[in-house]
Order: sequence, then structure tokens, then C-alpha cells
Amino acid sequence: MRVVLVGVLLSALLCAGCGADNPAAAPARLKVDRFDGARAFAELRRQVELGPRPAGSGPSRRLAARLRRALPRGRFEAIPGHPRLRNVVGRLPGAKPAVVVAAHYDTKAIRGFVGANDGAGGTAAVVELARVLRRTQRPAGAPELRFVLFDGEEATDDSDFYATGLRGSKAYERRHRGELRALVLLDFIADKRLRIPREEGSNRQLWTQLRAAAKRVGAGAAFPVATQPRITDDHTPFVRAGVPAIDLIDFDFPCWHKRCDDMSAVSERSLDTSGEAVLELLRTWR
Repeated sequence: MRVVLVGVLLSALLCAGCGADNPAAAPARLKVDRFDGARAFAELRRQVELGPRPAGSGPSRRLAARLRRALPRGRFEAIPGHPRLRNVVGRLPGAKPAVVVAAHYDTKAIRGFVGANDGAGGTAAVVELARVLRRTQRPAGAPELRFVLFDGEEATDDSDFYATGLRGSKAYERRHRGELRALVLLDFIADKRLRIPREEGSNRQLWTQLRAAAKRVGAGAAFPVATQPRITDDHTPFVRAGVPAIDLIDFDFPCWHKRCDDMSAVSERSLDTSGEAVLELLRTWR
């Protein structure tokens, strides 16, 4: 992903204690226990143990095969023009148009970079959300839920990020245009110093719904009343197409695209906090 304002990048680079656990920043105790944070964190760890997972690589494709088995009605969707890339998609039935819950599962092609937060965290949360929701009774008229793990988000030369990256999300939006009512993107949601303000490009009404859900489960402190600059990410193709979308991304993350984005930079508690908030949003959606 790319942020519009350089100031956010500088604040992240200057942040001391990369990966350090800060008890003062830790999420408060939650009121519910529906999302299995330990199970999700174990999935995060399994991804990291595969090592770097750039789009189209052997580890990435092996991961995709396992992710497909983990999602309800899991299957692959090809990404036109990129024969080695594929989105992993699943579905739970409901009213149309559908709500998409998404993350990207590839990692930046940086030597030794394992993307514990940037890639594995969001992917692990989507897998656990799918597992819980397939066993959850949702309200009458609840929307179809689509679980989509995008490939090729990081597959870019960075000279023109939107044109060369976001390959899986652009392909999915084009293929399913007109079928979607909203998208919830999970990106940086597992870092120890979790604080996720609204990204400026994220839909205000949908973000308000998320914050209300977070408050109900005791995760409100992780979603402050604040705004961070617009970020080009996997939600951007949907925003440009007029689909209400939100991006859960704690971009004040000092290990962004650095090798310190490993298990020392992430927290089971943070992943559980994010997961419970999104689960509450999705399970009550009418």
C-alpha cells in the first residue's frame, strides 16, 4: 500500500522500539470471546514460518492451497495477465449484494521479509472470521459474505503503485462489479501498539458502524475518533468503483516493509481485539 502524506511515513520511521510491546498501548479486556485469538495467532505463525511469500513464489502458492481448504466453499480465482497469481475466495450464503471481507496474503519481495503484520495478520483474521461465521446464526436477511484473500498486492515496482500493484483486488473488483454492497479490508491489525484511526478514504458510515461494533465488544479504544491520511490499498479499486469500503490499517507501524515485521512485532491480543470488532460488525449486519 502507499500513503498520500509523507509525514505518516516519517513518524513511523522515527518511532522508537520497533516491535517493542508497550503495555500502555495494549487493548483493554474484551467483553466477549467469540473470535478465537489463539487460533488466529497460530495461523499467523504458520504463515511466518513459511518465510518470505512474494506473489507467485512457491511458498505463496503452497500457502494459497492451504487457505483454500480453510475457507467455506473455498476456490481459486485467476488474475488475468498474471498466470502464477490467484486470489483465494470463499463464501457463506445470504442476501445479495454481498459483503466482502478481505486481506492480502502475499509479502513484499524484500530479502528476509516475512510480513507478520503486513500480510499474515489480516489473512489469519479472515480465516478465523470465516470459521466462526459459518457456525453463527445471523439475522434474517443478512448479506452473503465473501472471504477474499488477494494475491499480488505487493507485486509492484513502486514507480506507479496503483498501476503495477493491487493485482488481485483490481481483478476481483472488475470481475464482480455490481455484485457487492461493501468491503471490509483487514491489513495492519496485529501490531503490538494497536491503534486504528479511520483511513481518510474509508467510508464514514461504514466506519461508524465498525466503531459501534468495537465499543459493544470492549474494543473501542483500538478505534479512536481520529483520521489518518488516505492510503492506496486493496480497498482503493472498490472505492473508485463506488463500493463503500473501509481499510483497517494501523499505519503508524515502525516495521512497515522492514525485516523487523516478524513475530516480535505482533500480538495475539491485538489480533483478537481486531477480530472481535469485525466479527461483531459482520454477525449483526442486516
